[in-house]
Amino acid sequence: MKYLKEEEAAKDAVQQVFLKAIVELEKYKVTYLKSWLYMICKNHCLVLLRQQNKMVDASSLEQLASSESDKTEALQKEQLASLLEQMLPKLNDAQKNCITLFYLQKNSYQNVASITGLTLLEVKSHIQNGKRNLKLLIEKHLDHE
Repeated sequence: MKYLKEEEAAKDAVQQVFLKAIVELEKYKVTYLKSWLYMICKNHCLVLLRQQNKMVDASSLEQLASSESDKTEALQKEQLASLLEQMLPKLNDAQKNCITLFYLQKNSYQNVASITGLTLLEVKSHIQNGKRNLKLLIEKHLDHE
């Protein structure tokens, strides 16, 4: 709808994009499905607009530009999340367990303490040290790339 502005055209485009995505998905190794699917959809809509010789007004171009920066941010967040998943196993067991329980499973400090059998101060310490160590591991990994 954002690109085509017509409901029927948008419905047709969605069907065509999903058919194309199914075919293309077999050809490529896709790491970030949402971003990849968004780009296929965007490109398909732009091709349709070119075929219809429709002109996109300036406000649509501005929205598109801001949307692109949002997508770039989302892609960076996905890459960071992937890096975090890779680096989490490199922490010691106590830090890994506390961070997993607190951040990924959304438990409170008290719940983490009761689950792990650690004191509240130990839990806070493991979380703080684990965050610092994750940051250092990610920085080290990025420096080597």
